[in-house]
Amino acid sequence: MANKILIPNGSEAVEATYNEQVVEEYRDNPFIESLPPIWNEFEAVEKLAIYPNYNPQERLLEKQYRIHMVQRLFQCFQPLMIHLDLESRISRVIRQGYLARNPFKTAFAQSLQEGHNQIYGLHSDLNSNSAFRTTAAGFTILGVSGMGKTTAINRVLSIYPQVIVHSRYKEINFSMYQVTWLKLDCPFDGSLKGLCIEFFSKLDDILGSDYSKKFAICRKTVDNMLAVMSQVARNIGLGLLIIDEIQHLSRAKSGGDQRMLNFFVTLVNTIGVPVILVGTPAGLSILQSEFRQARRGSGQGDMIWERLNMDQNWDLLINAVWEYQWTKKQIPLTPKLVDSFYEESQGIIDIFIKLYAMAQIQAINDGSEIITIELIKQVADKHLQLVKPFLTALKNNDIKKLASFGDLSTIDIDFASFMNRKRASADLQMKIEAIKRTQQKKELSVKEQAVLKLIELKIEAETAQTAVEKVMTEKDDSDVNEVVIKAIQSISASDKRERKSRKAEVSVDNDLRVIVAEGRKEHKTAYEMLKEKGFIKSYENDFYKVG
Repeated sequence: MANKILIPNGSEAVEATYNEQVVEEYRDNPFIESLPPIWNEFEAVEKLAIYPNYNPQERLLEKQYRIHMVQRLFQCFQPLMIHLDLESRISRVIRQGYLARNPFKTAFAQSLQEGHNQIYGLHSDLNSNSAFRTTAAGFTILGVSGMGKTTAINRVLSIYPQVIVHSRYKEINFSMYQVTWLKLDCPFDGSLKGLCIEFFSKLDDILGSDYSKKFAICRKTVDNMLAVMSQVARNIGLGLLIIDEIQHLSRAKSGGDQRMLNFFVTLVNTIGVPVILVGTPAGLSILQSEFRQARRGSGQGDMIWERLNMDQNWDLLINAVWEYQWTKKQIPLTPKLVDSFYEESQGIIDIFIKLYAMAQIQAINDGSEIITIELIKQVADKHLQLVKPFLTALKNNDIKKLASFGDLSTIDIDFASFMNRKRASADLQMKIEAIKRTQQKKELSVKEQAVLKLIELKIEAETAQTAVEKVMTEKDDSDVNEVVIKAIQSISASDKRERKSRKAEVSVDNDLRVIVAEGRKEHKTAYEMLKEKGFIKSYENDFYKVG
């Protein structure tokens, strides 16, 4: 395991360790050799999967705790075939992008010098690097919101250390930060300046640098900022740039969308940084309008991220999350339940997970404590109203209707509000139940409550009632606990007196002094009284009686 290094004012990095490469062209390149191994499918699944802790005993806890536990569903990540495809593509584009950017090759040093000249105006054209031939090829990911594109990308990127610190390579001093990937969100207005500012800001966060202060806050032109971005990308050995929410380019004004796409092409062609563009179908027309970007974006083949079909992927997903069930009545997953969830979510992962979570919370809240087909439909009808028309169009494959909805994210399901309402409802119900219990206790008289408590302490009902009545006759006490304590003391004292009385009776019957005193009253001698009481046996009968 690589040693971790904390960058001053930045993030956590790892110290470079160089791995032997099976692929010949990947050898003798520190940027590639410092990357994690190339995983097979089984290893990729193990790296990507997230299965939160779950204990079946948690289903026995009170409802307010279980409602919180339901949210563990959103931590779960079950790798599907498309996720393995994405992991493989990212693994390839990062390595291919580094092929032409070996820091120990002359062309790399030459590109750094030309980038420096661009910044200072010696060359104004970003495409002037004639000595560099790119090996980079990005791709495009398009799909409806809710399918987990961003989540999947973040999960794949998490298995790569974002910053690698180099100091020495093969007995050669080599001091450099390598940023393996950088993910940006396309500015809402599609502006190049906004993208540049976010680029510098993100780098400052992870490297502890001051690029924003030098190049973003000061009055730099967009062209100058783009030149700086390109040079910085070279300096940090940037392996991959991901631009999310690319559909925002449709809102760009004055040709800003074409200008930004041209810049992405420049990053790939002249610097060799692979670019992955991610967005909803709304961004498709923008990408297709630029032939060069469409060609470059298809370097690894475009990924159209469609909803899940009723196939092995759907079965894999629903089986993976089904065991995370916090209702008291845990039921097996049946084909009818599988069909019901698909019917109401139409294979959109985000909607399915939220529906499953809301159904559990509803069952916990209303006391039914079981997930049924009727409950799933009821929750969907009530809480998925905004997305229902979209899901219906999806079900009917109504292309015209689907196009009219635009981006599904604009009609997202507000799960947080649902949770807050249900949590407040559960809290209120708990308070109501507590008030009911208190009121029920108040309806019983103090005397009745005290007697019941004494009976719980294994004291006979008649004794308990007598003691309580005696205590409350002597003093009118409204505190149940005080009455119980005094009643116990009274019972204890009564037991002591009774034991003492029985002991006294036994003592009087056997006291010789009392027997002799009674004999005097009857004019009998002490001998006669003691013999009469059996204390003196007959001498003749006991010892010399001859048979």
